[in-house]
Amino acid sequence: MARIPASTARELLAASFSGMVFGFLEDGGQEFEQSCSSSDGSSQETEAMFDMEDDQEDAGEDEKDKKFWENQNQILQATLCRTSSLETKIRSVTKDAVKESGEAVCGCGKESSGCRSCLMREVSGRLCNAGYNSAICKSQWRSLPDIPSGEHTFLDVVDNSSSRKGEVRVIIELNFRAEFEMARANDEYNRLVKRLPEIFVGKVERLQNLIKILCSAAKKCMKEKKMHMGPWRKQKYMQAKWLGACKRTIATSTPPMSVGQSERLRLRPKASMLTVDLLGEMMPNMHCAAVAVV
Repeated sequence: MARIPASTARELLAASFSGMVFGFLEDGGQEFEQSCSSSDGSSQETEAMFDMEDDQEDAGEDEKDKKFWENQNQILQATLCRTSSLETKIRSVTKDAVKESGEAVCGCGKESSGCRSCLMREVSGRLCNAGYNSAICKSQWRSLPDIPSGEHTFLDVVDNSSSRKGEVRVIIELNFRAEFEMARANDEYNRLVKRLPEIFVGKVERLQNLIKILCSAAKKCMKEKKMHMGPWRKQKYMQAKWLGACKRTIATSTPPMSVGQSERLRLRPKASMLTVDLLGEMMPNMHCAAVAVV
């Protein structure tokens, strides 16, 4: 067997090694390109899957929101439709009193319908005349970590006519709907508020349910609009208005004057020591009483 020179052997070995290296790089490059192309395709598929999941989540959230508002509407309607004979009778007297007091003028010189204090006294007086234990209630509460302090005035009737039911308290709020209105509410919340009566007459249990429904809806509304919910909109604050400790005062106001009587009294001139001579010259027939100055 012929012996291969050392120089020739080195050349053959180098050529063989070079072929192995470049062959590996070429094969590896092809495999890398294939893996890159396959990874690009899989990443696109992954992004499409994530987008589909996001769309499904959004659709699921929309469906949940829709069901929430439908449920709130149904519960609210059912709560408002329920009533008792006691509530119906008190509601009738209250509405008649508010309607009839619209043309009357109270002692402070304003129309009763525009003066909340006088209107409450008038309504409470009418209820007392009808035989109900009615009073003007003023609630006050101190600030807590989650709600501020405040006060509120409303009416109530305490009924003890049924020994079986015991004492029944009926709350009367003459401006009920406005207590839940919000300036930046969504359409779903506004539709709920529009269902509320302007004058609420109902038992404590019914009022509790309404507060829970409306405050839950207000919280959901603010969350959907990504807005902060004011502490005065919270359920605990609204409950403090009507369901907290309060002071009851029996209305003892005088009957309101008619419009004509009020106008005559307001137009009657007031004489003084500085104007008595002037009035005597301008109105010679006017009788002026003598006033002794001490």
